[in-house]
Amino acid sequence: MSTPAGYFDRMYAGAPDPWRLGERWYEQRKYALTVASLPRRRYRSAFEPGCSVGALTAQLAGRCDRLLATDRVASAVRAASDATRDHPHVDVRELVVPDEWPQATFDLIVLSELLYYFDDRTLREVLTRTVATLEPGGTLVTVHWNHPVPEHRLTGTQLAPLLTSVPGLDTLLDVRDPDFTLHVLTRQHPDGRTTPSPAAAEGLV
Repeated sequence: MSTPAGYFDRMYAGAPDPWRLGERWYEQRKYALTVASLPRRRYRSAFEPGCSVGALTAQLAGRCDRLLATDRVASAVRAASDATRDHPHVDVRELVVPDEWPQATFDLIVLSELLYYFDDRTLREVLTRTVATLEPGGTLVTVHWNHPVPEHRLTGTQLAPLLTSVPGLDTLLDVRDPDFTLHVLTRQHPDGRTTPSPAAAEGLV
């Protein structure tokens, strides 16, 4: 069974930023590495489900022409909206994935500290919808905490082999920090073309 919705409601009822995402150096460093890992300078349309209070959203905003950030908790949506109020191209909505997955395609999807909350069936559905709405050559970034938590079904380390074996995705980057696991994956092209690395895209190799 996935982590119950009531868990998130209780967490945000107790504090506006229950995981202190906006103040911990650990989080700031992780977000900086996440954004630095993006292989493209700019993205046309990005999707960040489970955005919480928008700490990462605000950093992603500078790399995207449009960014849809969502969370299931209303207070988190309000906080994320406040965090990105200077970025009119960011749309923050209250939305539950995978049931309310947006009817759009994206060249960037960011799944940060999200996948370990889902049971096996829901996790498969989230990943299936991710691949279906990620454009060929598009970027998927995932980052997850490595240490066991009672409310987490999996750790980042345990998620790693599941993510790198998803059909239709190629692994571009695999970062094993002591505290989190970060992957950058790209959607395969139907014609078999390989998505170029950042250096190859600029003609350096």
